[in-house]
Amino acid sequence: MTTNTLLPTSTAGSLPKPSWLAEPEMLWSPWKLSGEELVIGKQDALRVALQEQQLAGIDIVTDGEQTRQHFVTTFIEHLEGIDLEERRTVKIRDRYDASVPRVVGPVKRPLSVFVEDARFLRAQTHRQIKWALPGPMTMVDTLYDDHYRNREALAFEFAGIINQEARELEAAGVDIIQLDEPAFNVFFDEVNDWGIDCMNRAIEGLACETVVHVCYGYGIKANTDWKKTLGSEWRQYESVFPKLQQSNVDIISLECHNSRVPMALLELVRGKKVMVGAIDVANESIETPHEVAATLREALQYVDADKLYPSTNCGMAPLSRQVARGKMNALRAGAEIVREELAA
Repeated sequence: MTTNTLLPTSTAGSLPKPSWLAEPEMLWSPWKLSGEELVIGKQDALRVALQEQQLAGIDIVTDGEQTRQHFVTTFIEHLEGIDLEERRTVKIRDRYDASVPRVVGPVKRPLSVFVEDARFLRAQTHRQIKWALPGPMTMVDTLYDDHYRNREALAFEFAGIINQEARELEAAGVDIIQLDEPAFNVFFDEVNDWGIDCMNRAIEGLACETVVHVCYGYGIKANTDWKKTLGSEWRQYESVFPKLQQSNVDIISLECHNSRVPMALLELVRGKKVMVGAIDVANESIETPHEVAATLREALQYVDADKLYPSTNCGMAPLSRQVARGKMNALRAGAEIVREELAA
């Protein structure tokens, strides 16, 4: 399934969960249902998230990550070789502490993790669907390794597992598969030494389009505090863009609006499709369509119009449903302004 729309809109992935499913505006929020009720509740939440996107006029839709407690650990928890009980506290991306699972043996994927959810989403809509999976480096950074004790070795094991899942998601009708790699904005030497090779392994053999999402994180305090230390210009992307431009991924998803990323850095990935984050998820104020349009116009100096995908900076799980709805409406309206300008 393809979209012929110029500037097709999408979100980075997560949307707020309804309050009957989980505690709203919170990451790692525990489920309020259990057993068969939880299964049905997740499907109902997925339907709601899809309807919110379709009503807002979003072109490429997602599941809103309604079936996941967390964008990384929900995938990890389905693998063999992982101890979920005796957890460890680690510092995620050198920023904040979290209690995470341990790797205690060889990691394997006994069964598909999200394929049934993806089939369910595919049955609900004729629009293009995008499915996000955690990237290998971000997975390594979101657990405690008591077995491999080698980040690169573990990441390549995960890349093979992600590839298995991605191939099954593609067969289930997913049009675009996204790898979430916020770790690419932190561990620059590792990204260039082995991280991008590892990403290429994870998307090997896929015929559908692929995305790598590299952002500055959810709008939580640990991330917003970190951003305050980055100075007047955020040039982190400069370290990884040259190799990403040479990689096998089709689309690069970035944080742009209200960030201090110099837009001229997009020149370094010229030729790739770019999901331009035109919505700030670290701020509850809803952008105007004209603010969104201004971000997109600036990006068009460095990205050809047929390669620009307006999106959000990151996921919107920590926001209220009302704010997320307003931001999606603004994204669509801002994209429409620029489409009309390009047509003229």
